[in-house]
Amino acid sequence: MLAAAEPQTRQGRGCKTRRMDTPRTFTAALHQEEDWYVAQCLEVDVASQGQTIAEALANLAEAVELYLSEVPDPQEHIPATPLVTSFRVPGAA
Repeated sequence: MLAAAEPQTRQGRGCKTRRMDTPRTFTAALHQEEDWYVAQCLEVDVASQGQTIAEALANLAEAVELYLSEVPDPQEHIPATPLVTSFRVPGAA
C-alpha cells in the first residue's frame, strides 16, 4: 500500500513554503513596448518581459512559479480565473 504523498515544501526567505503540486493554467495579457513584449498575469500581480511573445510567456511562468513558491499558502493567493472581455468608450480616438 502506498502512503499519501506529503506536499512538497522548500525553505525560502526564512520561512517554510509550499509548492503547488498540480499544474495550473493562468491567464496573461501581453502588450508591446518598443522591442519588448510585456506579459502580465491576471490572477496574481506578477509581470515579466521578453523579446518575443514566447520568451515573455516563459519568463512570466517562471516569475509566477517563483512568486507562488514564496507565499505560505499559494492557493490563497490565486483567485478564480478572471473574465476577460472588451468594452467600448464613446468618442475615444
